Amino acid sequence: MFLESIDWVIIAIFFLIVIGIGWAASKSAGKNTSEFFLGGRSMPWWLLGVSMVACTFSSDTPNLVTGMVREDGVAKNWAWWAFLITGMVTVFIYAKLWRRSKVMTDLEFYELRYGGKAASFLRGFRALYLGIFFNCLIMGTVTLAAIKIGAVMFGLPPVQTVIGASLGVVIYASLGGIKGVIWADFFQYGIAMFGAVYAAVVAVNQPEVGGLTNLLSHPEVTGKLSILPDFSNISGLITLLIIPIAVQWWAVWYPGAEPGGGGYIAQRMLSAKDEKNAIGATLFFNFAHYALRPWPWIVVALASLLVFPDLASIQKEFPGITEQYLGHDVAYPAMLTRLSPGWLGLVIASLIAAFMSTIGTHLNWGSSYLVNDFYQRFVKPEASDKELVRVGRLCTVTLMIITAVFALTVLENATQAFDILLLSGAGSGAIYLLRWFWWRINAWTEIVAMIVATLNAFILVLVVPDSALEGALIDGFTAKLLLATGITTVVWIAVTYLTPSENIETLKKFYKTTQPGGPGWKKVVQLAESKGEKIDDDSRWDLPQGLLSVVMGCFAIYSALFAIGSFVYGNLSIGFVMTMVFAFALFIIFKTWSKLDIK
Repeated sequence: MFLESIDWVIIAIFFLIVIGIGWAASKSAGKNTSEFFLGGRSMPWWLLGVSMVACTFSSDTPNLVTGMVREDGVAKNWAWWAFLITGMVTVFIYAKLWRRSKVMTDLEFYELRYGGKAASFLRGFRALYLGIFFNCLIMGTVTLAAIKIGAVMFGLPPVQTVIGASLGVVIYASLGGIKGVIWADFFQYGIAMFGAVYAAVVAVNQPEVGGLTNLLSHPEVTGKLSILPDFSNISGLITLLIIPIAVQWWAVWYPGAEPGGGGYIAQRMLSAKDEKNAIGATLFFNFAHYALRPWPWIVVALASLLVFPDLASIQKEFPGITEQYLGHDVAYPAMLTRLSPGWLGLVIASLIAAFMSTIGTHLNWGSSYLVNDFYQRFVKPEASDKELVRVGRLCTVTLMIITAVFALTVLENATQAFDILLLSGAGSGAIYLLRWFWWRINAWTEIVAMIVATLNAFILVLVVPDSALEGALIDGFTAKLLLATGITTVVWIAVTYLTPSENIETLKKFYKTTQPGGPGWKKVVQLAESKGEKIDDDSRWDLPQGLLSVVMGCFAIYSALFAIGSFVYGNLSIGFVMTMVFAFALFIIFKTWSKLDIK
């Protein structure tokens, strides 16, 4: 496939604007680490919210959604839609606590919440484990999608695609720091969203599809349209809906949907002007992420079933795709080859935007771990701000190189990486929720949980085949998820009670800084008061109001998801009802907002 001159002009303009943003931001980013990694803690909610959405709008996400829809229907998306509950808990309960902590990264939190050598080890080890291995695995899946897009649309070899895709993002991410990344995200998100919508319009108007009405009534598609799993199929219901909603959202640590917030979501909250902006940013992010964005991808995925009904049809039209990269997820870039000149350049720019926004965020986030939580903490505490920024820029380049190796030699499809990430954090999620509200959680709780969860993942992925655990009601992977969650949870609870609690001075300092409140800290507060020390600022205990807001937030965003889907499907009456539910839930949220303890 060849690009016309107009396509190249559009792509060139896009690159110039993005690199220009990085250059403009570099003037302030180089001042100190707070500017480079947190934008001076001065960012508004709307800019941070768009940046969060742009980061999760990666080039692999349309591929992942397309693979899910083609294989198991629209309802398969509950594998990630269930994480909305995690998001709402972060919005209304944890966002303000993160902002109060005033840490540079969520790993610095460990030496605020815990004490001693165990806390230091936890911070340092997770800086390397998450900053390099986990982070590069995530970026590898995004780069893998770029490789597939390059192979399908242009017949490019993987190495050439990786070099071309990485060069621009490394330049602006290393120059502008988080401020450059966030402003670039704002620009890129608009292009990426427009490109996704236009791609859906083109997809339904393909000759093989014949319009939206014909698509939705076609026998190859009707069985995959339901937003909810088939309730008569108990096995599918348990796997696709019940387990994700009942277990997955709280039990699994997953990047971008960490229980209690973490990773680049925590980084954005820590960059906010204040607690209100931190909450507003995460609320907007969850609405756009779960309700607004999925439908253009779903429409393209459904249309692809008529244009490319199986893998053989994709292989026939694109013989250059190697066996390693051939999967249902490549149907998305395959559909984009039907675009006309000009529009093709714009949509390619949107895919580049999706790639760069995600990679840029992860490069800055991973570098913040390596610089703040490893290099400055353990290697050279006396390092100047300019030196730390230099090291951060070097880490940015290094992480991109490691990512390229992952994408070129290890990964095969987006679903594979999604499964590995889920299992690697299975069972540890509850710790990240409870550590803010229960004084008894200690550093050894997290260390042991991390080790056990990782061992579980390696054994279950590499040694135990899915078929060995497959049952009548659940598939093999779901059984692995439940098994890993159960083992890790039992172990960390036992370790919590078998090991000493944290030093009382550490606990008092944490409580005084973050003011989480509640009965889980009653013992610490009373002990401090018995010694004449007041650590509670008498903030009202707002967890009940927060939980009500969480429930209403889930109602609101799931209603919006169903409303948009109903309008797409032509079910106008259901769409209007869901819109009214969305509006009512939103009204309750804003009424409850004033009762929350937000400073």
